[in-house]
Amino acid sequence: MIHNIRYRVFIYDNEDRDDVLQALLNILPEADPEVEEAEGLLGENMLILSGSISKKRHTKEFLNNLLSIDRNQLKKLYNDLERKMDEKGNLFLRFSKEKALDEQWEILDGGDSIHLKVKIAAYPAKKEVALKLLEGQFPDDIKNND
Repeated sequence: MIHNIRYRVFIYDNEDRDDVLQALLNILPEADPEVEEAEGLLGENMLILSGSISKKRHTKEFLNNLLSIDRNQLKKLYNDLERKMDEKGNLFLRFSKEKALDEQWEILDGGDSIHLKVKIAAYPAKKEVALKLLEGQFPDDIKNND
């Protein structure tokens, strides 16, 4: 279902590195990020944690956890799938770092967040095929907007 998950999260000077790493691990427990030092637009120092996960059991666990999030969040995600997916079947998600630290999954549309690029294993690799596969994973009551 999922070919791989690429992730990226920025750690700013005013954030605790261990807290942000824990927030990432609460979303992707198998994450083993590379750390890169960078400079922000205003010259401030920051770190970028990034990497990818491709083991089937880990991507399957992520999908199961994603489909188990709060009902309102799941409805919002289902309704936004087409907007959050590119033409190659990549699903782009952002999760709140603050909520993730508290072991909650809150999907955001922007801002400072944990960025995921989820490659749906669709053949051919097209948006329409990937959307159909992913939509089929959602519970019927969410698909029927009950």
